[in-house]
Amino acid sequence: MTGAMYASIAGLKTHMQKLSVIGNNVANVNTAGYKTHRTVFRDTVYSMYSSGSNGSDVVGGMNPSQIGYGSVIGSIDLDMSTSSYNPGNPTDVALTGDGFFLVGDKEMANNIDPQNPETFKTLNLTRVGDFFFGPDGYLVDGAGSVVYGFMNTNEGAIIGPDGKTSPDISDQLVGIRLPLMEKAYYAVDEKGEITGDPVKKSEAIGADGKLKDGFKIEYTIRYPVTKPADDNNQGGGGTGGTDTVTNDIPLKNYEAPTGADDTDQTTSTVDLSWAQLESIEIDKATGAITGTTKEGGIPVTVGYLAIGNVTNPNGVSHKGNSYYQAGAGAGDLMISMLGGVNQQLGIFNVNGSLYRTTGDNNNQGGDEGPVLPTNSEVTSAGDTKLMTGFLEAPNVDLATEISELITTQRGYQANTRIITVTDSMLEELVNMKR
Repeated sequence: MTGAMYASIAGLKTHMQKLSVIGNNVANVNTAGYKTHRTVFRDTVYSMYSSGSNGSDVVGGMNPSQIGYGSVIGSIDLDMSTSSYNPGNPTDVALTGDGFFLVGDKEMANNIDPQNPETFKTLNLTRVGDFFFGPDGYLVDGAGSVVYGFMNTNEGAIIGPDGKTSPDISDQLVGIRLPLMEKAYYAVDEKGEITGDPVKKSEAIGADGKLKDGFKIEYTIRYPVTKPADDNNQGGGGTGGTDTVTNDIPLKNYEAPTGADDTDQTTSTVDLSWAQLESIEIDKATGAITGTTKEGGIPVTVGYLAIGNVTNPNGVSHKGNSYYQAGAGAGDLMISMLGGVNQQLGIFNVNGSLYRTTGDNNNQGGDEGPVLPTNSEVTSAGDTKLMTGFLEAPNVDLATEISELITTQRGYQANTRIITVTDSMLEELVNMKR
């Protein structure tokens, strides 16, 4: 077999692989958040026909003569540039600028250590923000993966004079989930003032399911993320500690702070359920998720979306379902928040690790900031912002793909022609011998 045939067979393989890449791009021309791929060919091994020389006093120099044996796929590059945006649902969000949303299953929160940036890489990255609150209270995407971020804690349940909660955001990266709505039942006098301790639900609610006259319901928001009872640390900052995650509280085992004598919802003094929110909004500048409870009309800050940034966005690896992995080639994965709000909330990303301020003298963080490692660099999401009510459109240029398809087809045909011609020449050589 001649070298031309070897080279052509290699050319057929590389053109077929490029055709597969083009086909995948065209197939995803309407896939939200899809990022196009580009195939780069490189020449392959060469044999030396004659070597080169630098010349002498008598003769001049000669260039080396080499015979190549086709082409190979040099790289299949990922283009993470942003194209445009398509209108979507009210809770849909799209990123403008670099960065990814962080998603995963419910158990991944147990394996994440804020002081170990490598554990962040267990989460999946995505640019598709088709978010909604599922039936179990978790914020999920269209594929059912839980969206990760920074949750409000129980300390944020205190309602101020303006009727709003004052968020106390944890530095622990967890799956975002709705808070619990606690309803306590009280007897009231003619003025509507509470007369004593909570009463059982069966005493306050009639057979028709409505509240009886002379009774009142007090609403309290309880968040499924709490801080440790450690006076020396109180939730992180400096070089140690982090907020305790109890992000899967069973309703039956929830210890109500109202002094209920029974946790059964039909006979206890409290009624527990996941809060039902309306008017849910995601802030464009900070990623804060807010809403108002349908019962009681209490303003709630559920938490904040987390944003992941890698050193080389084009180096992430595809996993399918519009998910990426920050593997080899992507560099470090940094977790941050939008609009620099992390500094207002006392949460800092230092060299990949998460720290928070508490104002605790034993923690040496104080009100001036956390104790940061030497030569540390505080990072944020930069200029990345959100577009609410939109999904990111694919960056596939169909005209470019069709042009590449035509040139790939012609290249494949030319390689088949080389094989045909080579075969014909070999046939003539055999016939001459006969």
